[in-house]
Amino acid sequence: MRVTVDQDRCEGHGLCTQSAPAVFSFDDDGDLVNEFAGTDVPETLIGPAREAVDVCPVAALRITGSP
Repeated sequence: MRVTVDQDRCEGHGLCTQSAPAVFSFDDDGDLVNEFAGTDVPETLIGPAREAVDVCPVAALRITGSP
């Protein structure tokens, strides 16, 4: 499973970083960083990653692939 970030939609609310801090963080410029961009999210982090997608108030995160 992969998670993609739409940087144009992201408003920096930070709920994803609270739900999945091992997956998402902010860089020094305030842009959201997906620690697993271009690769699958580790199985142990799938639950938190899904929660982060669900809590994003502007739908800037999207799950692609399985599971």
